[in-house]
Amino acid sequence: MVWEDAPYPMLAVNAAGVIEEANRAARTLIPDAVAGVPLARAVPQWLSHAHHLLPIGLPSPAGAGGGVAGYEPASGSIGERVFQAYPARSGDSVLWWLIDVTGHEQAVEALRAHREWTGFLAEASNELLSSLNPDRCLEATARLAARRLADAALVVLPMAGRRYTIASCDPRGRVSCEHATVDPRALPGLDEALQGFPPVPARWIDPVDAPAWVLRDEFGEVGSVEVTALPGHGLPAGALVLLRRARRPGFPEAEEVFVRLFAVWAGAAISAARLYAEQAVITETLMAELLPPATPRLDGVEIAALYRPAGPSEQVGGDFYDVHPAAGSGRESLVVLGDVSGKGLEAAVLTGRIRNTLRALLPMADDHHRVLELLNGVLLTDAGATRYVTLVLASFQRHGTRVALRLTSAGHPPPLIMRNDGRVEEAGSAGTLIGVLEDITSVTEDVVLESGETCLLYSDGIIEARGGPLGDEFFGEERLAEQLKECAGMPPEALAERVQMLASQWVGDGDHDDMAVVAITAPRNLPHVAEGDWLR
Repeated sequence: MVWEDAPYPMLAVNAAGVIEEANRAARTLIPDAVAGVPLARAVPQWLSHAHHLLPIGLPSPAGAGGGVAGYEPASGSIGERVFQAYPARSGDSVLWWLIDVTGHEQAVEALRAHREWTGFLAEASNELLSSLNPDRCLEATARLAARRLADAALVVLPMAGRRYTIASCDPRGRVSCEHATVDPRALPGLDEALQGFPPVPARWIDPVDAPAWVLRDEFGEVGSVEVTALPGHGLPAGALVLLRRARRPGFPEAEEVFVRLFAVWAGAAISAARLYAEQAVITETLMAELLPPATPRLDGVEIAALYRPAGPSEQVGGDFYDVHPAAGSGRESLVVLGDVSGKGLEAAVLTGRIRNTLRALLPMADDHHRVLELLNGVLLTDAGATRYVTLVLASFQRHGTRVALRLTSAGHPPPLIMRNDGRVEEAGSAGTLIGVLEDITSVTEDVVLESGETCLLYSDGIIEARGGPLGDEFFGEERLAEQLKECAGMPPEALAERVQMLASQWVGDGDHDDMAVVAITAPRNLPHVAEGDWLR
């Protein structure tokens, strides 16, 4: 026959299903495929079944491009190879020829697996990076690992001492997180994996060597255990423990790279979440020192304060206030309101430094000028850029329902005194700003508040609020004073809110500076003391 030496295995099968001819390639591939042998006895079942299902009127090799048009070839394995079988009519017989597609099938399978792994890594990346909560990140790592890499998984993260955070995912996808005291040396390879550096390869171990906290009842039977390090950003991010039912450990070579990528991404995500959590705690601790303090009632004197930073996402800025009780018997309580140069974090740091300095100078609070001199010296010794602050100091003592105030401004808008009859007076205090000149000047004014009267301290963010009908006009001192005439007798909390609301409404949706307001109100429910008993 003419196709005896054809490179493809070829079989001619008659209408009765008996092999009529087989070329050399076919006989080599299928030794039983010789003339006179029924096809069903010589070839694999998939090929015999395909021959049985051939449609009537199968085209001949001369037509339709080789006789396969409109007919899907059969496919199956012969030995360790994969073949596609194509039929064509040759007289009353059917001619089958087989094409080895093993390489193609392997490539298709590799591509499919590659796409699956790529999709898994994309999903893992999105889920791991969507949370900066360390526990949530550990749980996501355990869940993803149990879904794609094993039947169950544990993620172990070291804490202080011998305590560890352990996130687990069982074969049913149930995730839990706990804090426990365990010995990492009890699981071979775990102690090394938790060290983080130098990198250690994944280690498969026999389940009999694993402690009870690894082989949990909800995991069922475990055939193999792997311990993999999760590398972080220069620090160990923990370890991943994979548990499989199968006793054959390891991953195919083609998948190892994806497993390592997952470990790297998971470690980076856990490390970032942990670092963020630690920095959040540090930031919260530091912010507690920078945030405006509560405003207690001091010796019966009512004090209310409000602060609004310039940015909607900011908590601190350049404006600040502090309320300090009297340092001892017969001493004065002190209220400070200031505005430092700059904005944002730099201003907040300077604010903290100034507040701490003033706190240290409280024993001298009765001498305003001396306090300002010492603070000025501290700022002048700063080797950094020019830094300065404007301040207003208000120290007071209560005598019955009256309050004796001493007010000193240092480059700051002077306080306003709100009388019970509706008058608004500007305090005569004045002075140079602090942190620029070696010699400073200051003027202190004594003021007496009758019962229910208020002294208002405010930052320039109130009077320099730009807005109004035309959008570019300052709120200004005069407008503020006019508005305060209608607020006589108002409680200090309501007054502070009113002032800040007026400035905010004036600005509208425009930008504004930090705004700080402090209202000091003489008590209204204490017995009256004769003026001669306490006025100096």
